[in-house]
Amino acid sequence: MRFRGDPWQIKGSIAPVITPFHESGTLDSESLRRLVRWQLANGSHGISLGGSTGEPSAQTTAERAAAINEASAEIGDAVPFLPGTGSAKLDETLELTGIAREAGADACLIITPYYARPTQQALYEWYATVAREYPDLPLVIYNVPTRTSVDIAPDTVARLFRDFDNVVGIKETTKDFEHFSRVLHAAGPELLVWSGIELLCLPLLSLGGVGFVSAVANLAPAAVAQLYEAWVDGDLERARDLHYRLHPLVDLLFVETNPAPAKWVLAQRGLISSAHVRPPLITPTEPGIEKIKQLLADGEQLLSPVEP
Repeated sequence: MRFRGDPWQIKGSIAPVITPFHESGTLDSESLRRLVRWQLANGSHGISLGGSTGEPSAQTTAERAAAINEASAEIGDAVPFLPGTGSAKLDETLELTGIAREAGADACLIITPYYARPTQQALYEWYATVAREYPDLPLVIYNVPTRTSVDIAPDTVARLFRDFDNVVGIKETTKDFEHFSRVLHAAGPELLVWSGIELLCLPLLSLGGVGFVSAVANLAPAAVAQLYEAWVDGDLERARDLHYRLHPLVDLLFVETNPAPAKWVLAQRGLISSAHVRPPLITPTEPGIEKIKQLLADGEQLLSPVEP
């Protein structure tokens, strides 16, 4: 929780680590800790867990809590820890957020409640409830309309940012790049904005974003971190080079539903014990695996090494 008092330190590449399972479907704590150590060794600037890439909707609250505690224990105060604690249910969201707070999270990522399609006023009241419950914990709104069927409006984000000191930012996972600009314009440059869309990570920095929570960091953590560092150093040519060279790995992630392709690659590389994804997802099909292999060959130079 070293960074809890200064959320502006949560910058750069925040790796959204997958949740590894044994082939039987149970949480693989050993693989999770190995992944966290691998991320730290390869320069990720922070760790997230339990966003869409972590399959949270397929886990019980107790399982999510266990993963948060395992990851937090491995991270310590090395980098900021930003776990996802949101749910479609308010009581679960409050419970998990409290667990993450006690585990030492520096901030919590709260997804917009999915399926119900709440109004903007309802979204405001949802986040306001969480903010009032944990006034000393930085909260980050997580907007991913393709998964939730609701899009939090820029004015709603700005209203929450004005009204609650602990609502500090938003992870925007929308391909509508205009939306990024409107959020920053409505809330002002003090709002922390991270991109959750891989190919908008670099463009967002030009608008005043502070980093990204990019699933491709599961495969190439060093390259993703270096992209941010190149931007900060003013080496725009290198930043653009990394952006374009990451394209094959980005495409790989979405050959079939994320995180199934990433898990298959991580299992093949020996970083996790199994490529298991929980229903309703399935491991990649044979045609999918062939496409994954082709893209992997195209992007293999950017894969971070795995220690023997």
